[in-house]
Amino acid sequence: MKTRHTAAARDLTASGQRDAPVEIVDYDPTWPDRFADEHARLQALLPDAEVHHIGSTAVRGLAAKPVIDVMALVEDLDPPIPALVEQGGYAYPAAYNMTLDRRRWLCRPSAEHRTHHLHLILDRPLLDRHLRFRDRLRADQGLRDRYAALKLDLAARHPTDREAYTAAKSAFVEQNSC
Repeated sequence: MKTRHTAAARDLTASGQRDAPVEIVDYDPTWPDRFADEHARLQALLPDAEVHHIGSTAVRGLAAKPVIDVMALVEDLDPPIPALVEQGGYAYPAAYNMTLDRRRWLCRPSAEHRTHHLHLILDRPLLDRHLRFRDRLRADQGLRDRYAALKLDLAARHPTDREAYTAAKSAFVEQNSC
């Protein structure tokens, strides 16, 4: 039986809904296959992009929100968006994306029910930081356990504020992505 840790959290969605639960579940061994399927779909839509599985679902044994995080290094941010929306089934929350610099964020199938997050980026160093952190978590059981405990603690301490939850994790991520 899966352990679920749920806390309400602030979340910007395309529909303008603010409160959505943050659900942290035990590792699901189907996550790598779900990424592989998504990678194949994205290669057809972003043939020149470098596509990677990032985030906690990319780390065997790590509890995570059950959403596959994908990062794609692209040459230009905006031209692929229509194809990702029309052919790829992604939602593009335009208001949220107006706040982002040098990256775009999409989700599938909708902002209200997300199974995948797609981060389009222009910045190789940003991709490298995400990959270093992922790879360190994969290689170090102690680090992985500390990160899982931190996420559960922060979800409990910030049950209605996703921004605070994410900000509180960011120091750990930055410290361990060097």
